[in-house]
Amino acid sequence: MSEIKKEKIVIGTRSSQLALWQADYIADRLRKQYPGLVVERVLMTTKGDKILDAPLAKIGGKGLFTKELETAMLNRDIDIAVHSLKDMPVEVPEGLQITAVTKREDPGDVLVSPKYKLFSDLPKGAKIGTSSLRRKAQLLSARPDLTICDLRGNVNTRLKKLEEENFDGIILAAAGLKRLGFGDMITDVLDKKVCLPAVGQGALAVESRADDKETNELVAFLNDDDTLVCTRAERSFLNRVQGGCQVPVGVYGTMNDGNLNVEGVIASLDGSKVYRDHIMGQPTDAEALGQQLADRLLEAGGRNVLAELGIEL
Repeated sequence: MSEIKKEKIVIGTRSSQLALWQADYIADRLRKQYPGLVVERVLMTTKGDKILDAPLAKIGGKGLFTKELETAMLNRDIDIAVHSLKDMPVEVPEGLQITAVTKREDPGDVLVSPKYKLFSDLPKGAKIGTSSLRRKAQLLSARPDLTICDLRGNVNTRLKKLEEENFDGIILAAAGLKRLGFGDMITDVLDKKVCLPAVGQGALAVESRADDKETNELVAFLNDDDTLVCTRAERSFLNRVQGGCQVPVGVYGTMNDGNLNVEGVIASLDGSKVYRDHIMGQPTDAEALGQQLADRLLEAGGRNVLAELGIEL
């Protein structure tokens, strides 16, 4: 329990069920830490929420799920925004900062299938739904026979489409399913050797104005040091490869006996070319390690893969 001068904090959030869960989770922790603090929630709609009939990679642009929230923060309509860290562009707008990164939930990707228990049980040509180029490229590398179909929408929408559109299975983030109480629907957790997660997957980010010292001190307790270190390395990797929704890259940092281990992958869209490596070092060198790993993969052949997607490095 802590002393606090600030009487009210306003959280901006998207209105999907998962985004609301995330905002409420942060709100509950704030109220528990500071009894008497009034925490309000403001719901907003982002570009990524409005355009549901096109793959994310084709909509393009940075901040599909964050820009409107960030504008509201800069206009002082809200104090903080709560995001899935994996939705955040690596460059935060001037005047804003990531002030806290919460302890990570399960960062993995999972299979949800009404017909098959394991990923390895999927028959040849199985119809699999995912909206992620990262997942598509890695899945096709492991199983070139699969038929990967685009699947957009929030978690509830995707689960509905699983039944309606006759998928053999869909691939989702474990964290979102568990947070919404759908953990029992997970039929298999994909091995990291098959599919490395997205940058920051499973972690929540609290974004605020850089000059709002009172709010920044208020939310600092939400930070998880290990998750912060790992995701700093991951975001540095992504920044080096100029990654966004359009780039099939995965990266995952873990802390082992005080050392930071970072594993990364760059893959062609059809999964025929996969460049994968890992690096280990001190947590204080998180950003440098992420960049070094990216450079290794680019030199190994990743640069050519990205060039085919129109990204010149």
